[in-house]
Amino acid sequence: MPAIPLSLAKRASVEFAGASVLLMAIVGSGIMGERLAGGNDAIALLANSIATGAVLVALLLAFGEVSGAHFNPLVTLSGAFRQKFPWRETPAYIGAQVVGAFSGVALANVMFGLPVILTSHHVRTGWTQWIAEAVATAGLLTVIACSVRWRPSATPFAVAGYVTAAYWFFPSTSFANPAVTLSRSITDTFSGIRPTDVPAFLVAQCAGALAATAFLGWILNDE
Repeated sequence: MPAIPLSLAKRASVEFAGASVLLMAIVGSGIMGERLAGGNDAIALLANSIATGAVLVALLLAFGEVSGAHFNPLVTLSGAFRQKFPWRETPAYIGAQVVGAFSGVALANVMFGLPVILTSHHVRTGWTQWIAEAVATAGLLTVIACSVRWRPSATPFAVAGYVTAAYWFFPSTSFANPAVTLSRSITDTFSGIRPTDVPAFLVAQCAGALAATAFLGWILNDE
């Protein structure tokens, strides 16, 4: 989404805040869902996916015209590779997204009476999940870029709809975001991921992002 003219510091602050709230919603709804579901993982996942999709609509509507509402290092990098975002601003955006994501997870832990940092033991590994992360990431970047290009006003709803659905049709539950992946390693709750499983997820996400960026560079080229 196009951003209104604001200083880099202000836009990076918005990226920090958006990533923080997004992760609070992901982790907090996972904890709440798990506590209320009485051991029914399907109900917990339903609560988790609905809350994530709902907060994404709110954040994209609130911040889309301010910072572009990336909240994801791969969205920023893909934009830079396609010359839709300046490379000189990329480090500030990615730094803000990662730090914001960690702060959101820490706050969610604290709000639910858990330690600020709680190393996850939630196993997420195997080739099926790695393939899922690559495809989920490619799909997310494609939905974002094509919506921004052809249906900008619908982008918040398209992205939120994709993310909500992706919880259910990808075995990894679709992290599709390095900041999300890294930060969810510090919560030993429903939405956590073991630190040892993080690197493979990151590699898969980067592979999906490369494929999507190449595809978008082709289909969105008017020449």
